Amino acid sequence: MDQKLKVGILGATGMVGQRFIALLENHPWFEVVTVAASPRSAGKTYEEAVGDRWKMDTPMPEAVKKLTVLNVNDVEHVASTVDFVFSAVDMSKEEIKAIEEAYAKTETPVVSNNSAHRWTPDVPMVVPEINADHFDVIPDQKKRLGTTRGFIAVKPNCSIQSYAPCLAAWKEFGPKELVVTTYQAISGAGKTFKDWPEMVGNIIPFIGGEEEKSEQEPLRVLGKVENGQIVKAEIPKITCQCVRVPVLNGHTAAVFINFEKKPTKEQLIEKLVNFKGFPQEAELPSAPKQFIQYLEEDNRPQVTLDVDYENGMGVSIGRLREDSMYDFKFIGLSHNTVRGAAGGAVLCAEALTAKGYIAKK
Repeated sequence: MDQKLKVGILGATGMVGQRFIALLENHPWFEVVTVAASPRSAGKTYEEAVGDRWKMDTPMPEAVKKLTVLNVNDVEHVASTVDFVFSAVDMSKEEIKAIEEAYAKTETPVVSNNSAHRWTPDVPMVVPEINADHFDVIPDQKKRLGTTRGFIAVKPNCSIQSYAPCLAAWKEFGPKELVVTTYQAISGAGKTFKDWPEMVGNIIPFIGGEEEKSEQEPLRVLGKVENGQIVKAEIPKITCQCVRVPVLNGHTAAVFINFEKKPTKEQLIEKLVNFKGFPQEAELPSAPKQFIQYLEEDNRPQVTLDVDYENGMGVSIGRLREDSMYDFKFIGLSHNTVRGAAGGAVLCAEALTAKGYIAKK
């Protein structure tokens, strides 16, 4: 790419906004030129606005420290400085819907980490290895918005990343029923142990809204584009429990699964390790070379050993075995703030750029 695309981050001071900042340091295609946040942060330097709330384990990049934080509500001004934006704003669902559409209507593509538009019929919700073809709905969305280059694309919830890729890899065997329990890290709530000391040595058996997302969002990812909108898949049927556990980063899933056809364990593993999609074919900068790894050891995947697989962009699967009530059971692990949040959105933006939907203004 001759000249890097100018990127803005909406909600830049929060945990996911910080993750965007960290991931985009030295990115070959994108350069963060604008950071926007709530009115209370506006006018300060990014370093001042974040203060002692920097939550990443790498230092704040020098290139953003002195950027002046803009008011995220000053849509026209923010949009005028960038080619596209990443959205990680912390607002109500209705406010997020409105502000993301407002940015799109300034002819600025929006790649969102938020859930607000995940069920808007003409907004693609994409795991690029699985359903990059859902970007084909964008021209219909542009017609609705009255734009020529502005649109919204979203990535799905972090909780589904550790098992939904398996469903795509095993498509030919007809996954039909899943029982899933996710064990979710505290960074998924935007917290560290310093912020949330009561999580040390604790488990909370409830995460608001998460179970519905975990049951329904894989069906939208596995759905298809019909008549200018995404139609979700009818199967597999998924039931899920979501549990918050005392882990900083990494969502683990314990999954029981039934298939229409009866594959062997060897066939299932072969499909996992050979599964690839558009990011690998296009050699996108953030794409994991090997999207899914299968670990043979009985005690893997583990958060401490495996969460950073492929720089946090890969998925680790293990303990695949036949079950007494279901066909098979397995354990999955993914990095919830990299693959599951900012990294997944960066990969979406790379795919959109490679496909020509995002370009210089």
